[in-house]
Amino acid sequence: MGRHNIPIGRILGIPIGLDYSWFIVFALLTWMLAGSYYPEEFKGWPPLLYWVTGAVTAIMLFVSVLLHELGHSVVALRYGVPVRSITLFLFGGVAQIEGEPPSAIAEFLIAIAGPLVSLALAVLFYAVQPLAADMEPLLGLAKYLAYMNTALVLFNVIPGYPLDGGRVFRAIVWAITGNIRRATLIAANVGRFFAFVLIFVGIWQTFRGNLGGLWLAFIGWFLDNAASAQVQQMMFKDLLTGRKVSQAMSTHGAAIAADLTIQALVDEHILGRGQRSFLVERRGDAIGLMTLQRIGEVPRSEWATTSVAEAMLPLDQSERIDADSELWAALEKMDRDGVNQLPVIRDRRVIGMLSREDVITFLRTLQELGTKPA
Repeated sequence: MGRHNIPIGRILGIPIGLDYSWFIVFALLTWMLAGSYYPEEFKGWPPLLYWVTGAVTAIMLFVSVLLHELGHSVVALRYGVPVRSITLFLFGGVAQIEGEPPSAIAEFLIAIAGPLVSLALAVLFYAVQPLAADMEPLLGLAKYLAYMNTALVLFNVIPGYPLDGGRVFRAIVWAITGNIRRATLIAANVGRFFAFVLIFVGIWQTFRGNLGGLWLAFIGWFLDNAASAQVQQMMFKDLLTGRKVSQAMSTHGAAIAADLTIQALVDEHILGRGQRSFLVERRGDAIGLMTLQRIGEVPRSEWATTSVAEAMLPLDQSERIDADSELWAALEKMDRDGVNQLPVIRDRRVIGMLSREDVITFLRTLQELGTKPA
């Protein structure tokens, strides 16, 4: 899970986490429900009941979002597409599905699964309402969740990538053209069009006195950024396809002696030169990896007496990448494993280091040279 997430458990082996922004939304939603929505819909409740019902409703809304994301995840796993995690955050939730689906039909079914789960929940909560007619808190809960799950379906079927509707649209274009790259670019640009529509409508409503339009414009801005990121990612992937790790790795200035103290490492290499990760060598052989994170695990009072060898990550315990591996695959591996650098090996020997900065520098060089995709 990311460092801005709080892990809360696993479902079907998938880590579930809360982004810090979730707590802000939970508090605001509870306050809105307890202070405005429920008092207007149901008169005469004790004040505490409004707050309890508001908090339970907020939690159940995020449970609905979690089930929506699990819908995507279950189908993705069915097609052999790994799911790294599910995170609940400011805008609801997101399932981190790794890699591309194997076919257009798989993409279609993965994308449509979430809205179908939300639709089923909306139908369920509508069906519960007559049964809860004599229990106002339960009735209020069912009414609100039915409405919100319906809204979740309608919002997600907008054909703007990377929303679910946009992914469905991409699957259809992919099936017609047989080209996932073209389908992604078309779907992302359609997503940007709908984002601009949301921004325009939101600003127009704001000027008419409806401050809720600011939220609509903010969602449009978020969608535009997400769609733009997809286009940029596709461009980067095109540039890196066919490129090898050996072309971008660093082969100098990253090795330090095993008996060097952490204090000397910080003073001479990190503060003096700005390096952030190092291969640790003993008698010419790489034996480990030293990073800022490993340094941070040693109390500052012990830096002067602790050697790098004592604090390093042993090489046989670290993630590595072959020099002839695809550069894009290496970048995905760093993202998947949550690391910023990888030792590069050839014939079982470490010949260099690959960092995210190395990849960015390599990309910038390709762009400056006007290099076409390989």
